Amino acid sequence: MTRFPDNRRMKHDHDCGTHTPCPAWGATLFVKCSGVEMAMKSLVDAGPDGLRMLWDRLSRVPGGKKAFSAILGRMAPYTGTVGAEVVELRRGFGRVELRDRRAVRNHLGSVHAIALMNLAEMASGVAMIYSLPSNTRGIIKGLSMSYLKKARGTLTATAAFEPIATNEKQDVTLTVQVTDAQGEIVATATADWRIGPM
Repeated sequence: MTRFPDNRRMKHDHDCGTHTPCPAWGATLFVKCSGVEMAMKSLVDAGPDGLRMLWDRLSRVPGGKKAFSAILGRMAPYTGTVGAEVVELRRGFGRVELRDRRAVRNHLGSVHAIALMNLAEMASGVAMIYSLPSNTRGIIKGLSMSYLKKARGTLTATAAFEPIATNEKQDVTLTVQVTDAQGEIVATATADWRIGPM
């Protein structure tokens, strides 16, 4: 049995050949079977508490950040298409990295504008949701981006802001900076969030 954030148990009693040991859960993480969908729904239903619990457990173990990022990609399939990895997450801060490779490039040999937008939105999203109080939800309502130079090599998107203290209905704007391996800013994004009770 595996416990999920809402304390329900999920029984996985068939042999689908997709079991992956996960020391952070002290059980098995079922990566490619229908049981994953139950786990994803449970995490989404748990809101910020579920995301915090998952990161706080997985980020401490070898390979845990990659596993966390893969789970995010399952929860939000389009977000997972660029293959970015969450490397740091705490209240009011998130950092996500994207490896430069052919799948995310444009015809000029640099990282595609929409891949950069996806990276910035992911950094904004995980940082915001992780930082929200319990019983609070955040929905992105606007996202704009300025491209400052060609983006090549490993890119890092960083969101830093004052954490939200209440689940009162409010609008919050975050700025995300995308930097290259030399630390130069290649793009900046502005993410507008609507915060409110679940």
